[in-house]
Amino acid sequence: MDFFDNIRMNEQAFAFFRKAYELHMSGELQPAIVLYKRSLEAQPTAEAHTFLGWAYSFTGNLEEAIVECQRAIAIDPDFGNPYNDIGAYLIQQGKLDEAIPWLQKAIAARRYANPEYPHTNLGRIYEMKALWPLALYEFEKALAIRPENTDVQRAVERLQALLN
Repeated sequence: MDFFDNIRMNEQAFAFFRKAYELHMSGELQPAIVLYKRSLEAQPTAEAHTFLGWAYSFTGNLEEAIVECQRAIAIDPDFGNPYNDIGAYLIQQGKLDEAIPWLQKAIAARRYANPEYPHTNLGRIYEMKALWPLALYEFEKALAIRPENTDVQRAVERLQALLN
């Protein structure tokens, strides 16, 4: 199943969103931002707000990225991506304790294509705080969801070595 198969938007909004995503992935952030906004004009969706926020984060505008994720949550509180993204942006800002509840909400979300991400981000927080058993627990949860993730595999091995 393709990522785009789960997106529910009208045809015009989807066309803008898909092109914005392609530009975003090729590093063309400003044109991507313009097209995410066009998608939102055609139909406001949680996905377009979340990905617009993600594009803003790539430009270093974390405050606007968080605002877009909050708009996404207002549209679809079951969509997990914006909760995780807010948590990730707060981690980037060094606000580790503020990030934790957002990541926990991402874990509880009903609609999320990458449910390993909030576990990985929680693991990162706990590792930074030297709470190694909690970090290991979260990384193992992430690895159970996505066993092929070599970064998480290395984190588990690193923490197991620390705890032995």
